[in-house]
Amino acid sequence: MVGVAQPSHGQQLNADGVWDLLQNTGKMTVFSLCFLLCADLLDLAVGYLTVTIEQHPPVVVGETATLKCNFKTDGRLREIVWFRVMEGGTNKQKIFTYDAMFNTNYSHMEDYRRREDLVYQSTVRLPEVRITDNGLYECHVGIYDRATREKVVLASGNTYLTVYAPPHSISLVAADTPAPFSRYQVQNFTLVCNVSGGKPAPVVYFKRDGEPIEIFHYTQPTAGSDGRGTAGMRGARPLISRDLDDTKLQKSLSLLDHNGKPARLYTESPGRSYTPGVPGFEASPATEVIPETVVSREFPRWVQSSDPLYYFTSRQVPQSDGSVEVQARITWALNPQMDNDALFSCEVKHPALSMPMVMEVTLAAPKGPKLLMTPARAKVGDTVRITVQGFQNEVFPEPLFTWTRVGGRLLDGSDKRDGKELILERVPAELNGSMYRCTAQNPLGSTDTHTRLIVFENPSMMKNTQNQNNAASCADVLGLTVMALIFTVTVELT
Repeated sequence: MVGVAQPSHGQQLNADGVWDLLQNTGKMTVFSLCFLLCADLLDLAVGYLTVTIEQHPPVVVGETATLKCNFKTDGRLREIVWFRVMEGGTNKQKIFTYDAMFNTNYSHMEDYRRREDLVYQSTVRLPEVRITDNGLYECHVGIYDRATREKVVLASGNTYLTVYAPPHSISLVAADTPAPFSRYQVQNFTLVCNVSGGKPAPVVYFKRDGEPIEIFHYTQPTAGSDGRGTAGMRGARPLISRDLDDTKLQKSLSLLDHNGKPARLYTESPGRSYTPGVPGFEASPATEVIPETVVSREFPRWVQSSDPLYYFTSRQVPQSDGSVEVQARITWALNPQMDNDALFSCEVKHPALSMPMVMEVTLAAPKGPKLLMTPARAKVGDTVRITVQGFQNEVFPEPLFTWTRVGGRLLDGSDKRDGKELILERVPAELNGSMYRCTAQNPLGSTDTHTRLIVFENPSMMKNTQNQNNAASCADVLGLTVMALIFTVTVELT
């Protein structure tokens, strides 16, 4: 009913209470009476329509969302239409329609293989919700106008569907690796935890040996700085200052050779093969000697004076599908003596997860890489490959491999070569017995592994050499014979 508020008393009136009003006030005019009667008749002709939508709680990707549109009316229902509001409200996409005249319903989302389902006229169910279903939805209800029966009276309501997406991937890596090991200088170390696929953005935190790390938040570097590591961070502000142990530093400096490099005991001048029982015996191409491996370990020459301070940075990168990629970093001054074998973990909390996601790594220095030489029995002229097959333990972060030849240059004339494999093409017999050093190092430590190259004679090459020598000698004899005949004929003619 359409009501009119009386100015003097603020009471609600309708046509049925007009006579009471006239009796009480005695001041109602004919015009007022006609107005009330017309309003009441108009209300009876049009009817009433109210639309409300129940607010849906957040739903996780893959679950089912049910959108209920409740309406009240005393009129005749014409249709119910559901819309998806897009592009900030400027565009609406029709997703489902119920036609009360023909009692039919149909979906407008044929491209999605009709994912929607009309449960009861005004209730829509979205099975296996996707992250793209997040957004505003509107329900429009239309009834026939009682007066004309041709016009349709509309009312609408809306609800916002919030879709959560749990992170689908997590990784924990070391920044700026592979990196060398510093024996005399403290260096900063950074762990990077990358989490992608979450909506909303997940919460990322770090632990050491199962205990939460007390962190200091640091301002994110500007876009112009190098985002791949902590170079911009180190240049802007020194994170931690540590004092070196002068005693150990002087002692370590005394171990340097005249070139400023750490001296290596019993490995710098192999010179001779180590054949048991035959002292001073030189290895020859025809002598088989089992290749040997010598491992030496380098340790740091300094100590830290206090516990490290951990600095934390985090940034979020929105993705095209509505999810967020989070990159969290933790940086501290590395102490190889204390951080070796330390367990660091990156944990992720998210409202769509029943329990945190965890990624763990154990910091470890390389110990004794396993080397494989192919072919196992190398001959003169073969291409020899020396490859790192693995380690005695798991190594993190990724080591840096450097190859050198003890007492000389590599076959190509270079001093060293980086990589997990050393290739020696067409090895000559002069390399027999030479020793090669593989240095594996990461910020936690360094280790050297030596292997000796044994080269055997190549029968095919020896045969070719003999044939070439025989051909040369035959040519020389033939030349002498021809010269003798020419000399004899010349003497007879004279």
